[in-house]
Amino acid sequence: MANVVILEESPFDPFRLLAQLETQLALPPGSFGATSIFIGTMRDLNEGDSVTELFLEHYPGMTESKIGDILDHARKQWDILDALVIHRIGHVLPNETLVVVAVWSAHRSNAYAANRFILEELKHNVPFWKKESLKSGARWVEKNTPA
Repeated sequence: MANVVILEESPFDPFRLLAQLETQLALPPGSFGATSIFIGTMRDLNEGDSVTELFLEHYPGMTESKIGDILDHARKQWDILDALVIHRIGHVLPNETLVVVAVWSAHRSNAYAANRFILEELKHNVPFWKKESLKSGARWVEKNTPA
């Protein structure tokens, strides 16, 4: 079991990347009965305003470490076999994949719970700073949307 954390600057196909990464995890055949996957895409609307682009800044090294800590905590809390996070950084356009959280477990309840925990921790406790481009200018996002 190894934490997989990828910060990606370019658009990607989440299903293709997940298929590639799953083969690299080397989970024994038959060892998992559940894979819980969350894929978040960028919306073109936030707080009632049209958003044309999002720019995500992060603190290199610290961001990956914090995500790794979250994955470690999930492993201690739930019986999971592996987990990964892929998160975009830099310029993101509407409808592009923004985040992928995947969790493999023998049972669905652990996979679901760990996936939700990881995602909520990403949204609230990882050092990402988001700047939205609007038709009227730009603004920093001050708070995350509710679950």
